[in-house]
Amino acid sequence: MNRIASRATALIILALLLVAGFGFFLVEYFTQSDNWVVHSGSPHVYNGENIGCGVVVDRDNTLLLDMLEGRTYSNSAPLRQSTVHWIGDRYGAISAPAISHYASELAGFDRLNGVYNYGQTGGVAQLTLSAAMQTAALEAMGAYKGTVAVYNYKTGQLLCAVTTPTYDPDNVPQFSEGDSQYEGLYLNRFTQSAYIPGSIFKIVTLAAALETDPTITQKSYACTGSYRIGNEEITCEDPHWNQSLKDAFRNSCNCAFAQIALQLGGETLQQYVEKFGVTDRVTFDGITTAQGNFQAAGQADLNVAWSSIGQYLDQVNPCAFLKFMGAVANDGRAAAPHLVEEITVGGSRTYNAKTRFDQPILSKETVDILQEYLKYNVTDKYGAENFHGLTVGAKTGTGEVGGDKKPNAMLAGFVEDESLPLAFIVCVEDAGYGRAVCVPIISKVLEAAGQALK
Repeated sequence: MNRIASRATALIILALLLVAGFGFFLVEYFTQSDNWVVHSGSPHVYNGENIGCGVVVDRDNTLLLDMLEGRTYSNSAPLRQSTVHWIGDRYGAISAPAISHYASELAGFDRLNGVYNYGQTGGVAQLTLSAAMQTAALEAMGAYKGTVAVYNYKTGQLLCAVTTPTYDPDNVPQFSEGDSQYEGLYLNRFTQSAYIPGSIFKIVTLAAALETDPTITQKSYACTGSYRIGNEEITCEDPHWNQSLKDAFRNSCNCAFAQIALQLGGETLQQYVEKFGVTDRVTFDGITTAQGNFQAAGQADLNVAWSSIGQYLDQVNPCAFLKFMGAVANDGRAAAPHLVEEITVGGSRTYNAKTRFDQPILSKETVDILQEYLKYNVTDKYGAENFHGLTVGAKTGTGEVGGDKKPNAMLAGFVEDESLPLAFIVCVEDAGYGRAVCVPIISKVLEAAGQALK
């Protein structure tokens, strides 16, 4: 009898272990099976190093990449060059993290049917990018290194984001290590870089000042060409004399903004930079951007002043700053950017992007003044004729990087027109003045936007 009881107990224990193991498997299956399927060794999804199923198209269904047998890119060389930092090359030197992020959706995987893609072809991933804007941006950048990007601040759709230098994946150039022409070739500068911003950062300082001092628009600021702080000076290229806040912003007056920064104090300025998210990492479609840098809290007055005008230790990632400009243009609420709009397999939609907004970071009163001042910069300084009849607000910057290099030429702004709710950023390395370099670049890109999006 004891032997029977012992065997029964053993069987019960084994049965319980089996049930527990099966339960564990089910939990793992429903939480991890999509990762198992899109593992890089999966023959259903990958060809060697690259995803081997599916097609990638732009917002207008222009072919960018067919991944079924090897990789077939667009028949347009400029389009191949302008999009390679998003769709990757043949050898994995340039990755495509957004496409990889949605590998299971492209393969048509679900937990009940497994990989059900039609004829092993995979699905169609439609990106938010505009082929016309991408090629216009590439042409406008010419031989410059940097990035130009535009997104819809109402929807979060990333319409244009070009990185240079770049290359044609169907015609790989011969280059050697240290070749300056191809320096940083594999880097997606829009997501992976951080730039000394120069005077575009005055938008951030102005926003912080407007949020903390309701009377600041009534104040005036003197500029004799220099502003002494201790034994050092903040300088402007020319004196601006007595000026309103609005004119100080248009003049990009370092002396005025040094005074504003000291009125705010380093701790307050730091607090608002963090609130605005200007130096935060941005995550979208499986991509996490580089982090920026701002250090004003606890710093000496001179360093606080330089920080307020986009120098000292300041660094901004282009995507993060673009998102901030989206908030400036959109009543203080930033739409999170996204690159992948939808994925379909056969007649089924396996992914569809949704617009996400952050909490407001700016008051309506601050937004109204920022928009007014940024539009004044265009009409009174940069020239409205450069923007093809669009209502544009913008700020240029010249980020001093030191050494024997020219400054970073920078530009950030927005388009107010209802049919083109766009925010933009241009970052050009070793180029000189933002106005001279960046305004012609964004002019060409916005012209293409007007033709492609309206």
